[in-house]
Formats: sequence, C-alpha cells, structure tokens
Amino acid sequence: MPDFSLECQHPGLVCGVDEAGRGPLAGPVVAAAAILDRARLPDALRGGLDDSKALKPARREALFTALQDSDAARLGVSVVDVADIDRLNVLGATLLGMARAVAALGEPAPTLALVDGNRPPTLPCPVTCVVKGDTKSLSIAAASIAAKVTRDRLMLDLDVRHPGYGWARNMGYGTAEHLVALTTLGPTPQHRRSFAPVRAALAVGEPAQALALADPGNPKPGPWLTK
Repeated sequence: MPDFSLECQHPGLVCGVDEAGRGPLAGPVVAAAAILDRARLPDALRGGLDDSKALKPARREALFTALQDSDAARLGVSVVDVADIDRLNVLGATLLGMARAVAALGEPAPTLALVDGNRPPTLPCPVTCVVKGDTKSLSIAAASIAAKVTRDRLMLDLDVRHPGYGWARNMGYGTAEHLVALTTLGPTPQHRRSFAPVRAALAVGEPAQALALADPGNPKPGPWLTK
C-alpha cells in the first residue's frame, strides 16, 4: 500500500503526478497532480488511496469525491485532446499534460514532483520518477485516481456522442468489440489517427466518411474536474 515515505524524504512541498489514457485508441490523455497535507489527511483517505487500477470504479469515484472535498488535498487536472496526441505523439502529450496539471495546482507551488513512471516532464521544480509510484506514494496514488476518474467520465460522455464503439465499457482501449466497430463503422474524430489500428481503418476507405462528420467537440472539463 502507498504511504508518505517518499514525501517525507523532502522537506518542502511535494506533489504526486500521474496520467490515465496513454494506451487507448480513442479519447484524450488525462494527467493529474496532487498535493496532500500529511498532518491533516483524513484516515479514510490515508488508508483508502491506492493505485487506481487496483480499485473498483465505485471506490475510485468515492475517493475522488473525498479528495475534492478535503481541505487536506489540492488537485490539478489537465485534459490533452486527440489533436495534440497526434501532433506530439502520446508520450509528448502525456508529458505536456503532466506539466499543465502541476501548473493547475496554483500557489504555493510544489518544490518537488514525484512522477509515476520513468520519463520526467519538464517542470519548474525538481522531478523524481518513481516506477509503479501509484503503489508507493500516497500523493501519486491520489493523482492516479483523479486522472482515471476524470478520463472515465469523459469517455462516458463520448460514448453517448459516438455510440457503437463500446467506450462506456472499454474506455477507448483496443478491445475486440472496439476493433470490430472501428472496422465496420470507421474512425470518429475522437480516434487517434497516429495509432496503427486507426490508420489501418482509415486506409480501408469505405468507412472513412465518418471523419467528415462534424465532431461535437473535444471533451470539455466538467464541474467535477476542479475542486
């Protein structure tokens, strides 16, 4: 279970940073940053925060709400849309999202960022990368939950606007259901054209007219995106 061991090694203000959505064929990448007050964090959050992938959806939602409602937590969230993913590549878009999420924390700014993974974003403060950090650091675990819940909510909205791909279930990942729909229905404007299965569907040509349809727009942050 994550704890504050890594945070306690730094005397200043520490934030955790994580992302959700690097692997899917469709939808945005979401990055989040979290600063937790170690002295005031409620026991329910201290004992409940964990790697978002290890938590059931209802539990993630409850913890995200608790983080937003707690005076002991400060969150910053960034949504990087498909156009930027295709322009920068998914790693570049992820690093951009992380930098934006840390900036969204506001002041006072962190003096150290604990970042999940092994690729550091460019930040105005020092960065320590932590592989599997969401299982080690409570701050990263909080960011993991914020990013995952935010992205899942956006994908549920996109599923209503682009039915047939199963995004409410697969969250844009390349499941068998999604790949079949990509072949039969064609790509939507929310599909990442830089990803091989989407490029292959575009090359087929027959369903490519779907791309000519006006996109209802990139996902817009809801009122749940900020505290």
